[in-house]
Amino acid sequence: MALSWPAAATAASGGACSLRPLPRRRFSLAAAYPANERPTVHPRSLSCAASAYPAHPFSPEVAKAVDSLYSEFREVDNLVAHNTTRVLKAFQNARVGSHHFGGCTGYGHDEGGGREALDNVFAEIVGAESAIVRSQFFSGTHAITCALFALLKPGDELLAVAGAPYDTLEEVIGIRNSSSSGSLKDFGITYREVPLAEDGGLNWDALALAVGPQTKCALIQRSCGYSWRRGLSIIEIQRAINMIKAQKPDCMVMVDNCYGEFVETCEPPMVGADLIAGSLIKNPGGTIAPCGGYVAGKKIWVKAAAARLSAPGLGVDCGSTPGDVMRALFQGLFLSPQMVGEAIKGGLLIAEVMASKGYKVQPIPQDPRHDTVQAVQLGSRERLISFCEAVQKNCPIGSFVKPVAGLTAGYASEVIFADGTFIDGSTSELSCDGPLREPFAVFCQGGTHWTQWAIVLGEVLRAI
Repeated sequence: MALSWPAAATAASGGACSLRPLPRRRFSLAAAYPANERPTVHPRSLSCAASAYPAHPFSPEVAKAVDSLYSEFREVDNLVAHNTTRVLKAFQNARVGSHHFGGCTGYGHDEGGGREALDNVFAEIVGAESAIVRSQFFSGTHAITCALFALLKPGDELLAVAGAPYDTLEEVIGIRNSSSSGSLKDFGITYREVPLAEDGGLNWDALALAVGPQTKCALIQRSCGYSWRRGLSIIEIQRAINMIKAQKPDCMVMVDNCYGEFVETCEPPMVGADLIAGSLIKNPGGTIAPCGGYVAGKKIWVKAAAARLSAPGLGVDCGSTPGDVMRALFQGLFLSPQMVGEAIKGGLLIAEVMASKGYKVQPIPQDPRHDTVQAVQLGSRERLISFCEAVQKNCPIGSFVKPVAGLTAGYASEVIFADGTFIDGSTSELSCDGPLREPFAVFCQGGTHWTQWAIVLGEVLRAI
């Protein structure tokens, strides 16, 4: 039998305190308060009290999709539990304490050990020898660039094995607008790419013969980027690494890991990748990290990438991290498996709803997830803009702002972004974007809870 406030009841009657179970009684304002002290009950609160669990606010199409995804959501919860266990163990092994959260200024030489602890935690989580996790990385592109310059020297060749890289890497490599801006091409580094197979996956036959005598580094982009393909699984990445190393054992393999962290139970260094790089305002920042990126992998190459971030000889034990940024990086990393799980659920829901309306989606709802990006072909410039406007309108930040397509630094085409996020540009938070070119696909990602996408999708369907 439930205990109905026994201590309060006996005290009110003047008796001694007893834990004797009392009969369950219906709460009554008349019994609880004298007539002249009874609180006023607002009429609206009566409807709030009618049910502790009100009906969902979703549109019929979204509600139907939610019901159909129960087993998939359960599988995602199991993934989150597995990855959270791995992250927790890494925090415990590094003996992370509140003293690691202190900031530092100037050169950062008097930093209290947080940098080293965070690097160690991250390295253990991804199965790497070493890692550098820093707020000074501007973006994922910046971290990837530091990694590429660490691996490549004049006369070397970079081989992209998953088709064309993401738009922002084109100028880094020198594919586009190379005008002595310091691209790889400007430093005498050549570039080739292996086109994707017809089904959008890796072209295994071509890859088996692709590595040449000058190929120093093979670049694998784990996520789809702005290409109409699914993300690469860890098993596919492992097969590609083995195929590359079989042709040239000293060829380094660099994985652009953006949008792939915590989507599976393994990370690329666990299957042979020499380096990985990514952004902290994507998956591993857990919607909390205010900025930053990371490089992880073989110790010798992480050290070389750190020299590209700072300068040769400075190493990794310097750099200001003011305020509570370090605390945010630790906390965001710990929350990452959970936030990635919510993003995966949101992607499943987007795919189910939009496919039911006849739109092409990538990946389809039944396919396993290998990144947190969900793409939808909308077929026209107008629908793409309307989709992004509806998303922006239903974001917590900047809901009054109308996104406008335009040229953005690093992108070849006009791009439209909907990102009403607490962290500027964060794609671990609910957001979407897309280039205004055929097939006019929108790329959706993030979300602190899948129900946020459920609410947004109702507005999207009305808008398009």
